[in-house]
Amino acid sequence: MAPGMMASHYAPRQPVRLNAVTAHASEFHIGFGAIAGDASLSASGDLVEAAARLFDLLHIAEASGRAAIAVAPVPDHGLGLAINDRLQRAAAPRPA
Repeated sequence: MAPGMMASHYAPRQPVRLNAVTAHASEFHIGFGAIAGDASLSASGDLVEAAARLFDLLHIAEASGRAAIAVAPVPDHGLGLAINDRLQRAAAPRPA
């Protein structure tokens, strides 16, 4: 099976919580649009910019030392479909 076909792919070590409008103190918050977070996929809500920054921000969040990662909602249309697919894979349970 190719890596892109697996349920868990491009996953940071920490748990990832999706559709997080706010974050707990133990979470690194990846924002989008009006939700600033600790760092933003795109402050303007640009899906092209968000797609380009996604993996860099997941790596930054992983290196943050926080126990978990929270990601703001990303619209589920257009390029947002692919972004959300990758985020769901990042949040998927890892095989033991």
